[in-house]
Amino acid sequence: MSRGRSGQRQRVKTAKGRKIGSTRWLERQLNDPYVKKAKADGYRSRAAYKLLELDERFKFVRKSRAVVDLGIAPGGWAQVVRKYVPDAAVVGIDLLPVDPIDGVTIFEMDFMDDAAPDKLIDALGGSPDLVLSDMAANTVGHQQTDHLRTMALVEAGAWFAIENLQKGGVFVAKVLAGGTDNELLQMLKKHFSTVKHAKPPASRKGSSEWYVVAQGFKGRQGAD
Repeated sequence: MSRGRSGQRQRVKTAKGRKIGSTRWLERQLNDPYVKKAKADGYRSRAAYKLLELDERFKFVRKSRAVVDLGIAPGGWAQVVRKYVPDAAVVGIDLLPVDPIDGVTIFEMDFMDDAAPDKLIDALGGSPDLVLSDMAANTVGHQQTDHLRTMALVEAGAWFAIENLQKGGVFVAKVLAGGTDNELLQMLKKHFSTVKHAKPPASRKGSSEWYVVAQGFKGRQGAD
């Protein structure tokens, strides 16, 4: 690995046994200002800035008091909530192991498990006012299949929000290029006052991810 002088791009030599793709990923990480900023600010991932940038535009984090974080690993979003709303109750879930975060209850399990929703609500101690979902399915390399699998997780997260949110609550989820599927978009518009898509600056330009921000939950009396 080249040391690189200040202001110069660092390059990574292709080591024996290291795939070209891995080398490119490592080089991109070394030169990513958000990765460097995350380390300096104590966040576990650059994804923390996606949430911060979404909040700067839509103003939902600092108003929250009860938060569910779906797909919490590695914990950057929960760290943001704890930093800016230290008295908020925060519960997260992920298939991957997550190092403990002070003040956050974490379940290492599949959100699609039938028992997951009740566990989250019981641990939270009541209804959330903010449901965050950074979930994405493991890719298999087939674009249409990957899209369908990820959108199935988004839809599951949306239904969890609709069935559990406090009135006036917010649902934020990662979606893919093209935004929310029409059927899901219509469902969100039915249950929330405003539904918008955004691509925060911290989301890499080459990434297909966007975020849907649904605010002003109308209450469960309108749920199917």
